[in-house]
Amino acid sequence: MQNLRELYQEVILDHNKNPRNFRKMEQPDGFAHGNNPLCGDQIDVYLKIRDGVVDDVSFEGAGCAICTSSASMMTIALKGKTEAEAEALFNSFHHALTEDESYPDDVPLGKLEVLTGVKDYPVRVKCATLAWHTFDAALKKLQGEISTE
Repeated sequence: MQNLRELYQEVILDHNKNPRNFRKMEQPDGFAHGNNPLCGDQIDVYLKIRDGVVDDVSFEGAGCAICTSSASMMTIALKGKTEAEAEALFNSFHHALTEDESYPDDVPLGKLEVLTGVKDYPVRVKCATLAWHTFDAALKKLQGEISTE
């Protein structure tokens, strides 16, 4: 039987080798470009919003295994969420990777929990959160490049 760490590695490697929703989206409602200058991760996030709900989200770019896996898992987790639910999930994910304690209004991460292991490697936190910050910028229609610095 696999231990939990091996299972987490397997999930992360699967999403890296076979990223879900890895494509440029035509005529997105939101778009943002993210850059992690520390390790060179570059990611573009596209989204479509219909009636206040994330109808579709996709990404393109070149990133490390953690960045790509996080982006892939993010797209799955956010589809079908209202804008408020997506924002709450972003906040909970960010808290889980950057804070010592959870906040009372954090929402459960579900399968995204496998990415919280990067918390033990502070430089990798930026890899795991880049797609999320880029999504948040696309949702808020922020202009310019999003950076982890």
